[in-house]
Amino acid sequence: MARKIRITAGSIVVDAELNDTQTANATWEVLPIQADGDTWGDEIYFRIPVDADLENGQEVVELGDLRYWPPGQAFCLFFGLTPASQGDEIRPASAVTVIGKISGDTEALKRVPSGSPVTIEEV
Repeated sequence: MARKIRITAGSIVVDAELNDTQTANATWEVLPIQADGDTWGDEIYFRIPVDADLENGQEVVELGDLRYWPPGQAFCLFFGLTPASQGDEIRPASAVTVIGKISGDTEALKRVPSGSPVTIEEV
């Protein structure tokens, strides 16, 4: 079953889909989520009310990935390089769980300033 979500970060809106991991399921159950997003390079992240362990942790991610970072209980959107990146790889601060993927272009997310309000809701 496809679980489509809409993410509004500042004035930018992107659609995405959650996968079938336990962490994605837990995230789906607490929607809608509203928070102020921080940026770290080309990543937006914010704390969500989900407490989950690492599932199939990955230290390098793909463009447009939605990830959960257990140490910060954070939802993360990756749309380019981070300060931890090496070469052209997209690298989070530490291992993360893949929970979904942004549909379409992620370039507009680069215009979202740190501290912007972020909303995640079902579509």
